[in-house]
Amino acid sequence: MPRPLLLLCGLLCDRTVWRHQVDGLADVADIRVHDFRGFDRIEAMATAVLREAPARFALAGHSMGARVALEMVRQAPQRVERLALLDTGIHTVRDGEREQRMRLLDVARRDGMRALARQWLPPMLHPAHVEDDRFMPALTAMVERMDADVFAGQVEALLHRPDPADVLSALACPTLVGVGSDDRWSPPAQHADIAARIADAQLAIFAGAGHMAPCEAPDAVNRALRDWLLAPG
Repeated sequence: MPRPLLLLCGLLCDRTVWRHQVDGLADVADIRVHDFRGFDRIEAMATAVLREAPARFALAGHSMGARVALEMVRQAPQRVERLALLDTGIHTVRDGEREQRMRLLDVARRDGMRALARQWLPPMLHPAHVEDDRFMPALTAMVERMDADVFAGQVEALLHRPDPADVLSALACPTLVGVGSDDRWSPPAQHADIAARIADAQLAIFAGAGHMAPCEAPDAVNRALRDWLLAPG
């Protein structure tokens, strides 16, 4: 029987980011995708997913979704059979981060979500993908499906995010840490540090991808997730 797999979306993201995994892993996983419209705290996001989740499951989070995944482990460690953290971070709020996020929120409120997408998305992608019609139209449409209130709530959640350091040191399930080779928002060195804090974690670097690795390098991400799902443990 396929293993239950929960896929958690990041900031301003919906199932668009995970569409290749939903299709490519359907033979080995019973997949459910969660996004986080209407929330303003990581803890509440985690509680909501746990409320709907099966008793035990595999869990993969992208970007902000990986922070939600770690909070789910904090709240219910016995329910998470294996964990994947993609294109993310574990640091608390950095100097200047609030101001940077608020500037983008001002763009969304003043000029709309399309204007926000024009500013926010290009640094999230590998430079070769910024003008590529395989990526930008779908990702822009994804951002436009959100609104400034959704963005404001998720920004608040990130600015009040919990410190997951204690969760990492206690992890005992098979764990994959993955990142695009050209992720400028959360670079590979940051993920090497995350993996080093987790016993027996596997580190995967997806060549030719930026921060949106699940859709920029779908074959490589699917191979890594398939191996992680099927590995003993």
